[in-house]
Amino acid sequence: MLEKLSSSLKETIRKIAMAKKIDKRTVDELVRDIQRALIQADVKISLVKELSDRIRERSLKEKMVLNPREHVIKVVYEELMNIIGKSVEVPLAPQKIMMVGLHGTGKTSSCAKLARYFQKKGLKPAVICADVYRPAASDQLRQLCDKIGVPFYDGANLPEGKDVMRIVNAGMKEFEKYDVKIVDTAGRHALEEDMIEEIREIEEMIKSEQRFLVLDASIGQQASVQARAFDDASGITGIIITKMDGTAKGGGALSAVSETNSGVAFIGTGEKVDDFEKFESDGFISRLLGMGDIKSLIEMAEESLKPEDVDVDLLKGKFTLNVLYKQLEAVKKMGPLKKLMQMMPLGGLDIDFDDQMYQITEDKLKTFKAMMDSMTVEELNEPKIIGGSRSRRIARGSGTTTAEVNELLKYHRLMQKMMKSLSTGRGMGKIPMMKGMPIGKMMKRMK
Repeated sequence: MLEKLSSSLKETIRKIAMAKKIDKRTVDELVRDIQRALIQADVKISLVKELSDRIRERSLKEKMVLNPREHVIKVVYEELMNIIGKSVEVPLAPQKIMMVGLHGTGKTSSCAKLARYFQKKGLKPAVICADVYRPAASDQLRQLCDKIGVPFYDGANLPEGKDVMRIVNAGMKEFEKYDVKIVDTAGRHALEEDMIEEIREIEEMIKSEQRFLVLDASIGQQASVQARAFDDASGITGIIITKMDGTAKGGGALSAVSETNSGVAFIGTGEKVDDFEKFESDGFISRLLGMGDIKSLIEMAEESLKPEDVDVDLLKGKFTLNVLYKQLEAVKKMGPLKKLMQMMPLGGLDIDFDDQMYQITEDKLKTFKAMMDSMTVEELNEPKIIGGSRSRRIARGSGTTTAEVNELLKYHRLMQKMMKSLSTGRGMGKIPMMKGMPIGKMMKRMK
């Protein structure tokens, strides 16, 4: 999602970086490009106008600390941050969470994903299903919770029958000793008054620390109406945007935070229970602009990898075929390669990863390993010496084709180039302020 927006914004940043001078004409062209990109992404027009005015005024009138190009890039970064607001800080502490949203937004699955998030952080979560209206809502949530070993309650043992308030009250008592209690409220097909009233009653009973509104990324500018209504009813503390892995424009859901006093708390990035991540606004905007998201990448690595997964040769700056294989195995533990690559600060580095290059499956790894087993120690350490005759010998020995050997070598070259870029900062060479600058220093200057 938002790939088109990201592509447009990256191109805008390149234009600024390569401009001979920054004057009113250059800034006006920049603003038009950004307006077009944001409107196409379904961001609310009034927000686009406000952002455009601020970028234009700050770029031309604000006192500069950086050089003109760096100053304009910094202004764009900061004003895009203003659209989606600051990240919501969700403490890793005992708390009650109420989930609200319309039917079909992915609210029920988000309850299980949120429980899994806290579970991975070392807390004890439990889930209460307060949706007595949608058929199979309870069964769906129970199955998801069972898969991850999270306690679940839906009032099935209550003699009084399916009464929402009794279920919530009994569930809170049942899970009194658990750290995080997540209440899945009922969704509707529209913002009905009885739905809003039920949310108010539940909130009055449990007095939740967090109230998360779940929005579908494809909802468009209707997201603003929903956000305002739910915020009026319960005081939204954070927004969860689902289906961020789809082809939706997504700008409407992202900009809905302007209608509340909160921000985006989490985003759903797939169907699996682990396809869920804490939303970091600075990292998200950095990704859109092609500057990577090192903080999120490090957090994912810390959660997924063990010390032995990091190759010693890689730490020494060597990137052999053996290192490539070990790193691909480690990357698979962290998630889809495409998602990880978006977190890399590649900037102006001209590497064209097509979709096929992202599909590193178990079978592909086995094929790579078979080819490596047919190589000599010299070839593994110096892939550059592998020519036509060596490729044919490796293919025969591994039961593969020379085309597959060439695919492995191509993949190695691309990854080697990327790793070199990350270690030196030269991947940002087309952006003056980032040329030759290590990642940490670059991000420090941007912020």
